[in-house]
Amino acid sequence: MDPENLPVINNYLDANEPVSSEACLSRMHFHDNQRKVDYVLTYHYRKRGVQPGLGSPGQSLAIVSNGETGKEPHAGGHGDIELGPLDALEEERKEQREEFEHNLMEAGLELEKDLESKSQGSIFVRIHAPWQVLAREAEFLKIKVPTKKMYEIKSEGSIAKKFNELLQTLSSPLKPRVPEHSNNKMKNLSYPFSREKMYLYNIQDKDTFFDNATRSRIVHEILKRTACSRANNTMGINSLIANNIYEAAYPLHDGEYDSPGDDTNDRKLLYREWARYGVFYKFQPIDLIRKYFGEKIGLYFAWLGLYTSFLIPSSVIGVIVFLYGCATIEEDIPSKEMCDQQNAFTMCPLCDKSCDYWNLSSACGTAKASHLFDNPATVFFSIFMALWATMFLENWKRLQMRLGYFWDLTGIEEEEEHSRPEYETKVREKMLEKKERNKESDKDKLTWKDRFPGYLVNFASILFMIALTFSIVFGVIVYRITTAAALSLNKSTRSNVRVTVTATAVIINLVVILVLDEIYGAVAEWLTKIEVPKTEQTFEERLILKAFLLKFVNAYSPIFYVAFFKGRFVGRPGSYVYVFDGYRMEECAPGGCLMELCIQLSIIMLGKQLIQNNIFEIGVPKLKKLFRKLKDETEPGETDSTHSKHPEQWDLDYSLEPYTGLTPEYMEMIIQFGFVTLFVASFPLAPVFALLNNIIEVRLDAKKFVTELRRPDAVRTKDIGIWFDILSGIGKFSVISNAFVIAITSDFIPRLVYQYGYSHNGTLHGFVNHTLSFFNVSQLKEGTQPENSQFDQEVQFCRFKDYREPPWAPNPYEFSKQYWAILSARLAFVIIFQNLVMFLSVLVDWMIPDIPTDISDQIKKEKGLLVDFFLKEEHEKLKLTDEPAQRSLGGGRRSTSRAPSSAPSGRSQPGSIASSGSQHTNV
Repeated sequence: MDPENLPVINNYLDANEPVSSEACLSRMHFHDNQRKVDYVLTYHYRKRGVQPGLGSPGQSLAIVSNGETGKEPHAGGHGDIELGPLDALEEERKEQREEFEHNLMEAGLELEKDLESKSQGSIFVRIHAPWQVLAREAEFLKIKVPTKKMYEIKSEGSIAKKFNELLQTLSSPLKPRVPEHSNNKMKNLSYPFSREKMYLYNIQDKDTFFDNATRSRIVHEILKRTACSRANNTMGINSLIANNIYEAAYPLHDGEYDSPGDDTNDRKLLYREWARYGVFYKFQPIDLIRKYFGEKIGLYFAWLGLYTSFLIPSSVIGVIVFLYGCATIEEDIPSKEMCDQQNAFTMCPLCDKSCDYWNLSSACGTAKASHLFDNPATVFFSIFMALWATMFLENWKRLQMRLGYFWDLTGIEEEEEHSRPEYETKVREKMLEKKERNKESDKDKLTWKDRFPGYLVNFASILFMIALTFSIVFGVIVYRITTAAALSLNKSTRSNVRVTVTATAVIINLVVILVLDEIYGAVAEWLTKIEVPKTEQTFEERLILKAFLLKFVNAYSPIFYVAFFKGRFVGRPGSYVYVFDGYRMEECAPGGCLMELCIQLSIIMLGKQLIQNNIFEIGVPKLKKLFRKLKDETEPGETDSTHSKHPEQWDLDYSLEPYTGLTPEYMEMIIQFGFVTLFVASFPLAPVFALLNNIIEVRLDAKKFVTELRRPDAVRTKDIGIWFDILSGIGKFSVISNAFVIAITSDFIPRLVYQYGYSHNGTLHGFVNHTLSFFNVSQLKEGTQPENSQFDQEVQFCRFKDYREPPWAPNPYEFSKQYWAILSARLAFVIIFQNLVMFLSVLVDWMIPDIPTDISDQIKKEKGLLVDFFLKEEHEKLKLTDEPAQRSLGGGRRSTSRAPSSAPSGRSQPGSIASSGSQHTNV
């Protein structure tokens, strides 16, 4: 490249000189108020030998790179600006920045930055991509852009069309008032950008042809691949940020979201129509979200919106199931029998020595409460929820394809990913080590042998943390057992033992889950880093899998314990199982463990959502922002009176929180999806609470993205990636878990077996007596009998909940025939339920095509229209190039044969082709 044509930093603008009012108003442009700022780099500098406030004569100078030789600074040139000596590290970083910025200018970008005029401070490097760079990179990245051809989107059949129009009319008050929702009947044909085919595109203004998100994406791609030889051949801006050469890199927001006045920008529009709690009832402006934040974030909010809308029917059915339980509570025969004080059952003591015999009728309230969730309707609700999960995933696949069509994501290729800074560092260390040992190695990558120590640490750490979670669950079990025993000693607290122990244990579980959630998130990130994945996508996928595994075990292990293990290993009177000396394993309540499972699930789910939403998602970011603001105010050399009164957009965006990815948002919703599906048989109201949470969550996330975070880089992606596989896995696992909850935890199967196998009249009369076994109290072990029994009558036999032979049988206290019959029925139910639901899920999957028929037809139609449009435009272009040739050569045959050869000369002036092609806008 000719050195004279290289863009150089040589144009100084002295801010002490008078500046036009138009330039003063610019907050998104260079100082010339013409070139748009597409990206910002920032770094912190520090000088020695210069006192704060006593800098060089031109303190507020700006340095602009535009490839022209502008005016020089104040007389005396560069030599008059005494920068002061820098320490070695600062000098090295400065040289690396200068080289990197020089390489950016060689790539065609234009830079503007402030002079380092104070003793220390932050410098913002503003980057502008001119049209030539945007066109080159858009072609290289194969970015699809709209052509001049528009076509009408095919409508459905007459009945579907009328129904759709009716829905549109009814839902019009719920639609956000944004331009993207105004016309969904017409669509531009899209085609990857090509500088040789400029005549295809309707380029009216080169400054606005590419939107801000696309411009920043192009600049970010250049930043990622630009090398810096002084920094050990480091590739890209991410490596430089990791090495503290730059502090941050981000695209600018489109102005302020709450600025006074009628001027509107996309950010203000998103805030007004989406990111406020006052518009919670409106649909999301998904197209505008995608335009502003990119496809990846657009797909997240589309997925969240669909999930939230799908919770509406499941919430309605859940409420109906709960109301059915309320309506039939007085008709439930087992509950009546338990509450009947005339026919009271004398139960065996709940603990050794201090506990007395008790009447089953004292647990009347628990029995009635259990019926609210343990009734036949919950079985059908479980089947419904399994099919609901399948329907949700199938509809998401369809919506994803529909959005892919409208967002021109069909057929996009996977972008080449650059290596992560940590991976490059490891490879460089490996190469240096080989060089020192005089070993030749052509492999500039890490092998499994290099990663083996990291894999070993990962495996051991994950096992340790899962064991830690189980240990904490066991610790809470021990707490429940010992607390129950301690409270039973005191007469005043004896009556409320079960309620007190359950409530306090659940709160302890909740606190532990919340604390471990944060710890496991940090540990999962650390474990993924020591694996040294090559690309960001690989890093993200491995991080998600580790974090999900740890958080899944953490959130659900106490619930799994109550659902499937509590009360299963108690033993029987005279032969109880003891944890420690004198402490018996805990039993389920007389009404079963389902009620306790419901309490555990509801408190953990609601507490997790409320605390994480209110404290972690709202409070922590605000505290971080306040802390950063105080830090900036206290540090010398940071503040500037002019900037503090009229801060530029890059200053405002710098004070926002950096964007760290969508993993926390997805993770929160995936764990909630597990709560909604895995144990819905025990808690039909879970979808209702999830719906209420998500209505707030959508606006909370929206507000965070619009007002509290720096603008993320626009990322193109066709789907939600590994999250879909996790959702699908949870959906399949929920079928198994609900089958076991119904079969083992609830009384549904024992009631069914009794009603159709043992009942004399086909009703549930006598069911409670059938579930209780007899025990001869004289056979209680020495030292375990109740001391000072206050029971009204002398007890010879007490009852306990189990299916065992009576004391007078040939094999006393062995499992009875009823036990084996019920166990067989339970296993049979699990197999039938699982296969039935899986079959129905596969049937639903088969009946609902992944790609909507109208979209597949439109994609085929679009391909045909694109070919016709190409042929017509090529014909028009040839006519335009033929006419001058025919006039000059008299219209001979030779001129006709030479006409196609003139096309390359036409391509050398894309501007003229674009202007001539713009006559054919209405194709």
